[in-house]
Amino acid sequence: MNASLFEPLTLRETTIPNRVMVSPMCQYSCDDRDGLATDWHHVHLGSRAVGGAGVVIAEATAVEPRGRISPEDLGIWSQEHADALAPTAEFIREQGSVPAIQLAHAGRKASTRRPWEDGSRLVKQDEGGWTPRGPTEEPYPRDEENTAPTERMDQDDIDEVIDAFVDAAEYALDAGFEVPEIHAAHGYLLHEFLSPVSNTRDDAYGGDFEGRTKLLREVCAGVREVWPDEKPIFVRISATDWLPDRESWDVAQSARLASELAELGVDFLDVSSGGIHPDQQVPRAGPGYQVQYAETIREVLAEDGQTLSGDTLAVGSDEIAVGTVGGITDATHAEALVGNERADAVLLAREHLRDPYFTLHAGRELDAENAPEWPDQYKRA
Repeated sequence: MNASLFEPLTLRETTIPNRVMVSPMCQYSCDDRDGLATDWHHVHLGSRAVGGAGVVIAEATAVEPRGRISPEDLGIWSQEHADALAPTAEFIREQGSVPAIQLAHAGRKASTRRPWEDGSRLVKQDEGGWTPRGPTEEPYPRDEENTAPTERMDQDDIDEVIDAFVDAAEYALDAGFEVPEIHAAHGYLLHEFLSPVSNTRDDAYGGDFEGRTKLLREVCAGVREVWPDEKPIFVRISATDWLPDRESWDVAQSARLASELAELGVDFLDVSSGGIHPDQQVPRAGPGYQVQYAETIREVLAEDGQTLSGDTLAVGSDEIAVGTVGGITDATHAEALVGNERADAVLLAREHLRDPYFTLHAGRELDAENAPEWPDQYKRA
């Protein structure tokens, strides 16, 4: 039998060979703190493409130096950065996967150490760090020693960030990526503007839903303007802040946002959650613990006729596909999520660290006639 997990998905004129995507995962591995991709990035991303995933998304890649989470983060703010990534994008495509890259700005969560070097600690200015920027002067809550001054972004700063995302998209296109994913999740800059937890501005970029979503909408519109019409754009959001006891970002606002992003030319919504505040109340994580959010958004969109019809989104369509991520670790579960139309695709992060060849192994486990073939070099095994 054919498996739903291995059915192609066509967004605009890009055909994704199956519904398994490699979620962006920070590697914190730029050697000289210059944001340039290294052999590590090439092998890490390339091996997942060899493993059969339909889309391989490069990690949160900073659109400007101050947009890095850590000094060792990947960046794409110059042609040199694009050139360093180009061989990796080409290799991913040669394996039959679609190369994608997540464009990101860390906002007030920037300038921290790598996770294995105590990621809760800030990198001070004299250690090569910098002053984070955000919607307000309110820093990301940490202990007193690691709470950094934060610069409130004015209109010039906002314009700079929009331009940085647009420029980064152009560099990504030059590097050979087929898809940019705009990172508006996990408590980083664009999510900071979305959530009333972190955005208490009283100007055009704060206040009500329209004000808080304005920056993301302007970034998406700017990227769509320079990205080819025949190629899709993804956006990752946190569907909920997991802060039920205060005014916060929630799934109802996420569904409303999804509808507006579809009208701006966004083709795929990558639905995650959390990250805006350490007081978040995360439910006990289990298999697919975030699927409910993608499913709810998909249902709301379907009522407006904006979810994926069949397997193709046409150029200029206001339809949008929805993907889910989080705790998806086995083939049967992934197949059920797509086959039961709870999501249009599944994104796997940690499972792809454990098994770069997840998609190929899933094909064998599901005994699917339409599963991707193993590379000729590996068939003897």
